[in-house]
Amino acid sequence: MRKISLLFMVLLSCGLTPLLWAQSASEGYKITGHIKGVKDTTCILAHYFGSTQYIPKDTARVDANGNMTFEGKKSLPEGLYMVVAPIKYPYIQFLMTNNQQFSFETDTANVISAMKINGSKENELFYTYQQQLGKFNEQAQAINAEKKRHNDTASIALVNKRMADLQQKAIEYRTQFSKENPTSFAVKLFKAGADPEIPPTPKAANGRPDSSWTFTYYKKHYWDDFDFSDERFIRTQLLQAKIVRYITELTVQIPDSLIKEADFLVNKALAGKNKEIKYYTIYYITSQYEQPKVVGTDGLFVHMFEKYYQTGVMTVSDSSTLKKIGERVASMKPNLAGKILVSPLISDTLQRPINFSAIQADYTVVYFYSPTCGHCRESAPMLQKFVDTYKGKGIEVVAIAIDQSPKEWKSFIKEFKLGKAINGYDFTHKTDYYHTYDVFTTPTVNVLDKHKRILAHRLPAAQIEDFIQFQQRQQVAKKVITTIKAKRS
Repeated sequence: MRKISLLFMVLLSCGLTPLLWAQSASEGYKITGHIKGVKDTTCILAHYFGSTQYIPKDTARVDANGNMTFEGKKSLPEGLYMVVAPIKYPYIQFLMTNNQQFSFETDTANVISAMKINGSKENELFYTYQQQLGKFNEQAQAINAEKKRHNDTASIALVNKRMADLQQKAIEYRTQFSKENPTSFAVKLFKAGADPEIPPTPKAANGRPDSSWTFTYYKKHYWDDFDFSDERFIRTQLLQAKIVRYITELTVQIPDSLIKEADFLVNKALAGKNKEIKYYTIYYITSQYEQPKVVGTDGLFVHMFEKYYQTGVMTVSDSSTLKKIGERVASMKPNLAGKILVSPLISDTLQRPINFSAIQADYTVVYFYSPTCGHCRESAPMLQKFVDTYKGKGIEVVAIAIDQSPKEWKSFIKEFKLGKAINGYDFTHKTDYYHTYDVFTTPTVNVLDKHKRILAHRLPAAQIEDFIQFQQRQQVAKKVITTIKAKRS
């Protein structure tokens, strides 16, 4: 069973959410709108919080003619906002900056191309840019359609030239737009969301383009146009989206690489000297690796807590929450990938001690479970099939019941035909499985190498066979590479 993230409690206690909701006293806001195609309903004015959430700030009733007004006496925090209509309608985006008195008019048939803004230079720029890019896109689609109708070399070359000219025209437009509006938030937003422009790729020693250079350049310049000092980016989808891409797609998913890049991003946030950006960057990275999607990467969670939470860089006002996370980290740390698993003090069904360290196997699967746990009972048939298939083939399964009575434990073994596994139970009831083995949900599966070193912690039961087969292929590949190197030397 999945528990509520401790990091969500940190988000509440560190002060980030209240700051996001804070409003500064000034002239207030008034946004009048007309949306053709929307009537007799209620719309919500909200700002982004990450790329998947938004925070409502106001509501407005839409009359029979599609008119609405959002109005308040205090200014809204600046950022990227949206007007959210009922689900069948598209949402509409606006930039909220220092001028919060403006009007808009559009049509649900095509929100962007039909948009007209009055009274907000930022939003005029915001939509003018999108409208022009939309025109470029339409022209590109027409050129691609024409290309499909030709198969002769001359025609294709001509069409390709037209496409290249159009792409150059779009680049020139973007460059000129940025040059003419250098201080605009719209420009900052568009530039921050764009990929780095990559120069011509140099050739490698074999005479071909160096693909590794392209990747390295892209990653190095990925954050060039993102301003970590601008608090408004908290209220856009960009900060979260860029962190996700940088950490999960541009970084190798192993703890050392993840830790290096996470520290790199936090240092950028610290250099920006904006508290909200700093809080969000630390919080979001940490939260994604509390229960990571990639096995063996929870070392980043431990690192983030010890370097930023425990030291006070990430301020947490609720000491009890910080203490709970510290306890969680303390149980995780000895069970990270690469650590030697603490030998469990268990006995077999005849109460004979099991010498865990003496188990000889290339891979040892340690399956912590509760005999009455629903998820454990669901995965038990898969475990039984795995045990029967790989017994005697260099793989051992140690199934350890962490609670319930010896009678229920033995009944579980009999019911699911797990007799070929090494079945263990702590008859002394002295083992603290939560703190010693980080078993906070069941089943919890560890895969160990022949030295009892942890290869995977909290591996889904359904992935045991695939994971071990992958490890075996890796070992074969290493041997082949070692052999080739030895022959060459």
